[in-house]
Amino acid sequence: MLRIAVPNKGSLSGPAADMLHEAGYQQRRESKELRIVDPVNEVEFFYLRPRDIAIYVSSGKLDIGITGRDLLIDSGAHAETILPLGFARSTFRFAAKPGTATGLADLAGKTIATSYEGIVAKYLAEHGIDAAVVHLDGAVETAIELGVAEVIADVVETGTSMRNAGLEVFGDPIMKSEAVVIRRTGADTDEAAEPKVQQFLRRLQGVLVARTYVMMDYDCRVEQLEKAVALTPGLESPTVSPLHNEGWVAVRAMVPAKEAQRIMDDLYDIGARAILTTAIHACRL
Repeated sequence: MLRIAVPNKGSLSGPAADMLHEAGYQQRRESKELRIVDPVNEVEFFYLRPRDIAIYVSSGKLDIGITGRDLLIDSGAHAETILPLGFARSTFRFAAKPGTATGLADLAGKTIATSYEGIVAKYLAEHGIDAAVVHLDGAVETAIELGVAEVIADVVETGTSMRNAGLEVFGDPIMKSEAVVIRRTGADTDEAAEPKVQQFLRRLQGVLVARTYVMMDYDCRVEQLEKAVALTPGLESPTVSPLHNEGWVAVRAMVPAKEAQRIMDDLYDIGARAILTTAIHACRL
């Protein structure tokens, strides 16, 4: 039975559970449940603190896990990303009082407060910067005001919270993070577990594609078919079927959801009609 670690709380928890549900896996009904078994899919889910998941997976006690790339790197665990999941995206940046630092070189000799000591220490070492790193569990913005540090390193989305604290983001991003599926580095592929691992990955990839694309159907005249196909090439090629009315064909193709409205406009302009889009709930490519 495949053993999978899932975040039990925080920004990773809800989206991870939704994706697993869409992929056909049973999920817990109450937040207090720490372990459930999905006998149909032969999977056992363990609901753990997001920060601990990489440690459990690297130990080999669990086969794979879902966590944040930031938490994986910060843990220093011997685990690696095998599939990015596209949610819980975040960016890590340095921030300080305006005018006190403008670039990486200005960090030398300073004290940096962060909740992600592993990420920051690794980044500084890679760039040859000698600076002290102080670990705080949260609210790092107050570290500068209270004199604990001259610089902070934290997640930045819009920068509003930084500005409200009188701080200014500077330098290049330390890293960009998102939810990922991880596995122990150099894990020996168990012949019994490996098919289930690959099935799990295919299901999640199917969810990602289903969320990214829509199915588009439309009718067009034969003489406009080449132009229409250029607009909707599909993943391999569109399906084209003759209609009862001579000179017309029906076309079906997958198109990127974010471009669907523009494509519908372009198809209409070349004479296509009865243009419809439908959601894709599951797929295998």
